[in-house]
Amino acid sequence: MAANAPTTQTVRTGQVQSLTRALSILNAIADNPPGLSLTSISKLLKLAPSTTHRLLTTLQEQHYVQYDRDGSLWQIAMRAFVTGNGFLASRDLATVARPYMRRLMELSGETVNLAIADEDRVIYLAQVESREMMRVFSKPGNHVPMHCSGVGKAILMAMQPQDVERVIAAQALEKLTDKTITDMQTLLSELARSRKRGFALDDEEHAVGLRCAAALVYDEHAEPLAGLSISGPAARISQERLMELGSITVDVAAEITTALGGKRP
Repeated sequence: MAANAPTTQTVRTGQVQSLTRALSILNAIADNPPGLSLTSISKLLKLAPSTTHRLLTTLQEQHYVQYDRDGSLWQIAMRAFVTGNGFLASRDLATVARPYMRRLMELSGETVNLAIADEDRVIYLAQVESREMMRVFSKPGNHVPMHCSGVGKAILMAMQPQDVERVIAAQALEKLTDKTITDMQTLLSELARSRKRGFALDDEEHAVGLRCAAALVYDEHAEPLAGLSISGPAARISQERLMELGSITVDVAAEITTALGGKRP
């Protein structure tokens, strides 16, 4: 069955079936920018040509698709663009992410942060604090270096080595603790390991006694949008626990990516 074709599980009534099929057609055309012929759409979604034509004309009347007579292709129309822009205009990263951040805090028991790249550093956008007496606090708006913070290293791990070197050159590999990585080749090797496991670590590299695991939230182009992290005291987060928190963070970051209309690479 085609990837976007409606299934019997999703089809409950005639109204739901029609809507599901219409949306499947819209998605199929959107995934093929030059456009699709009626025959191609019918075959792709396993629909009868008559049904496909009826749904296409309905979408055309509402200005969601248009027919290119020269190429005999159905294409996305202005109304779909306007609808999409309405979503983009209402999308607020911190607002969308906060419920997921709160759940991640409850799952881990530790402080959760959301941060974005700001030239050669990262800036915190939001935080959900742990309920523990001893916890990490970082005020939204604070900047931290990329090379020794979990969120920073998460963003760096998505870059090519030459881009990492360019970004780091602006700030150098400043030593903040005895564990801070201050050698470029060592940093690149660490980023390669982070890329392989899907999340980055800060093992007391930014501040003594603090550990952090961070994963990426992606935009609609599968490009890094933000870093999501769990931070807490080393006394409570062992090396084994740190790896567990990394896996949890990856899962929740993927949920935020989906909620924002993004996609993972």
